[in-house]
Amino acid sequence: MSSTTEVTPSGATGRGSSPRGKGGDTRPASNPGAGASRRRQGLAAWTLALPFCLLFLVFTAWPVIQSLFMSFTDTRSRDLRTPFAVDIVGLDNFTKAFSDPIFRKSMLNTAYFVVVGVPLTMAMALAAAVALDKGITKLRGLFRLGFYTPVITSIVAVAVVWRFLLERDYGLINTVLGWVGIDGPNWLGDPNWAMPGLILMASWRNFGTGMIIFLAGLQAVPWMLHEAAAIDGAGAWQRFRHITLPLLRPTLLFVSVTTAIGYLQFFEEPFVMTNGGPLNSTISMSMYTYKQFGFGNYGLASAMSYIIFVIVAIVTAIQFRLLRENT
Repeated sequence: MSSTTEVTPSGATGRGSSPRGKGGDTRPASNPGAGASRRRQGLAAWTLALPFCLLFLVFTAWPVIQSLFMSFTDTRSRDLRTPFAVDIVGLDNFTKAFSDPIFRKSMLNTAYFVVVGVPLTMAMALAAAVALDKGITKLRGLFRLGFYTPVITSIVAVAVVWRFLLERDYGLINTVLGWVGIDGPNWLGDPNWAMPGLILMASWRNFGTGMIIFLAGLQAVPWMLHEAAAIDGAGAWQRFRHITLPLLRPTLLFVSVTTAIGYLQFFEEPFVMTNGGPLNSTISMSMYTYKQFGFGNYGLASAMSYIIFVIVAIVTAIQFRLLRENT
């Protein structure tokens, strides 16, 4: 009896032979070289990222962890040589911070600065952006540079200029007010007017950043929407209110959050202009925390720093909730 031999499509001979592997698995055989190549790529990636990781751990992560631990201790300048000999005081530093009348005053000053300064800065930035986008056609680049220059100017130079502008007797602002019969206030010497003076300076100095961002947002608004609204009889203000502003909502969210975060930590303006005076009317949370570090109260200052962090986080969350609902 003769046996038949089948020829498979792959050219192999044998009874009932099949191109499938054992168990019908059609997966290709593993390539050891591919795994080694992936491991080399991963090693190269970690090698390139290692310097950043080390710098982040040493100069960011470790100081944050150390300051958090310090906020629960009575660490002072004398304890720097013996950091493990400090006593754990729990929440005493946080209680002491909130019971400090100057810190509470600094919280109110910071809230005043943010509530008034953020809308004013955003309004100035949006007005400048609209002017550059629609109104100013000649020398637009020069105006853009001029509006943004205060942002990159040294705070010391800005302080020199604004000290002259806000000077009581010979300052430019009071001189202009005198032309119209208004007796200008003592901007930097009166506790009631010192903070408005700083807000004016800060808004002038910082609106350029928001202007650049708003200008990019305005240029992304489709012009056909304005044309269609104009054909329907909508005026310039109606088009701005019902078309431009709704489409700028994500940009408004970004600018408001970044501006508020910066103003909640404002330090340079009172430091160079008033040193927190008069009568602590311009001292901010960041400035008072800085002074506590200078006094050697490291535990208390660390607790104040984390209070500022929590406040910034809460305000940011509220802004996201209010402005992101209709985005």
